[in-house]
Amino acid sequence: MRLVLTAAIVALLVGLLGTPLLIRLLKRRGYSQAIRDVSEGNFPDHGSKRGTPSMGGITMVLGVLLGYAVAHLYTRTPPTASALLVLLLMTGMAFVGFCDDYIKIFKQRSLGLRASTKFGGQTLVAVAFAVLALRFPNADGVTPASDSISFVRDTGLELTAVGFVLWAVLLIAGTTNAVNLTDGLDGLATGAAVMVFGSYVLIGVWQVGQSCASADPAANCYVVRDPLDLAVVAAAFMGACFGFLWWNASPAKIFMGDTGSLSIGGTLAGLAVFTRTELLLALLGGLFVLITLSVIIQVGSFKLTGRRVFRMAPLQHHFELVGWGEVTIVIRFWIIAGLCAALGLATFYAEWLGGL
Repeated sequence: MRLVLTAAIVALLVGLLGTPLLIRLLKRRGYSQAIRDVSEGNFPDHGSKRGTPSMGGITMVLGVLLGYAVAHLYTRTPPTASALLVLLLMTGMAFVGFCDDYIKIFKQRSLGLRASTKFGGQTLVAVAFAVLALRFPNADGVTPASDSISFVRDTGLELTAVGFVLWAVLLIAGTTNAVNLTDGLDGLATGAAVMVFGSYVLIGVWQVGQSCASADPAANCYVVRDPLDLAVVAAAFMGACFGFLWWNASPAKIFMGDTGSLSIGGTLAGLAVFTRTELLLALLGGLFVLITLSVIIQVGSFKLTGRRVFRMAPLQHHFELVGWGEVTIVIRFWIIAGLCAALGLATFYAEWLGGL
């Protein structure tokens, strides 16, 4: 547990103390994200956010990396292949997001990278992760990922190596873009991510105690290569999000940008693949799924019928245009996120008890 606590505390301190330094640096250089004007179309009035610096995800990523490194140096514990691959995925997605933020800031183009370029970058990182995930077996022959689709553990749906890569790319792309769509109001995505990362801390710690690699494994034990180190990564990102949320809560002093949202999504997807909870992620991150569905419904309805279901998608902006206050929307959506995380954890535990 020292590993988990140390990683969380260090990442929290980096977020709390490092973010204001980044804010001052970005403001000094005039690095602020372009904001859409209400005159451009049916958009919420975010004029008060103009001039707020972006790319705050930099401190989150640095917090996770430092938290993980310090925890292992302090406990003199070697890093594991599973955690390093998740950190590689996180860093790769953060780089794609940083490029997107760079264009938004320096070219003052609110849409950032072109969709094809952005998706290409995400796909490249995801493919590299997926290919490496089936390598690095431990002494028992267990690799970080398996070629089976998982819910709360591996199911009987086995994939070929190519099929697994395609499945992993789909999962990673879907999760990163879901978090990206959620990041539209101050603190919304950050607070929701805290709850999902906290869930993965509990899942990882539980899997350690019920591991098939233990001296006396239970009949329903978990075949996961490095559950404790995955919990360390989750704890580090949870701490980083908590620290960043101090400055990102309404009224935000800084936005996470795509640097933050893509790194969060990539890390969550990596944790889901390696803890064998790929489909469970849809429950744990139910808010992200709900907001993504609102976009799919909106686009599908408009193309098929020419009518919009919501005043604006993603869903949080619909409620802005209805007249809800930003803080009200964020708090109510956090409640939904908490309920989804609780449902996911209950499902995970119920399966272990034999209730599923």
